[in-house]
Amino acid sequence: MPIQIREVRESELDTVLALNNAAGPNILPLTLEQLRFSFEEAAYFRVAESGGRIVGFLIAFDENSHYASSNYRWLKARYPEFIYIDRVVIASAQRGGGVGRIFYADVTSFAEVRKPLLTCEVFLEPRNDIALVFHGTYGFQEVGQRVMDENGLRVSMLVKELGSYQWVKARWLDGPGLPDLPWLAERPHRSVHAGEVA
Repeated sequence: MPIQIREVRESELDTVLALNNAAGPNILPLTLEQLRFSFEEAAYFRVAESGGRIVGFLIAFDENSHYASSNYRWLKARYPEFIYIDRVVIASAQRGGGVGRIFYADVTSFAEVRKPLLTCEVFLEPRNDIALVFHGTYGFQEVGQRVMDENGLRVSMLVKELGSYQWVKARWLDGPGLPDLPWLAERPHRSVHAGEVA
């Protein structure tokens, strides 16, 4: 069945939460409060839909968020502008079917007209070689390792330079702004506020 990537709807947060918390040890669990924070503040929060069912989602923040994650704060202390992939979750029945690659193509397209860097982390404890290889094939480079404050687990901090950004910045962002096209629009529900949620 075809995969559609689209903005998450507020009414779907319970479904997204259940998908996240069933994902296994390489995805940290969430509360509904944390997920609602992401809905309100994330720069990118899209779901993958197939056959009328949500089969995955990806959440990403930019440097303007008040996100309290220690990995996010580590990146924010080092890079003035970036998109940070906080989590990507694919339903177990869909894993290995290319949904992750579709998401990464979509979030890259979103990021490269806004920021110079796409960032994320991959767990080294427990080691996730599949995720490390996946990110390597997308051009991510390790820029450091750290032990997360939240749980004491070691992660590899990854950054990908977005080559198109400088051209977009010179042509559009430093001038008239991005064209008024649906695929270039900001998230309709985003309302960056002062509170922090881990």
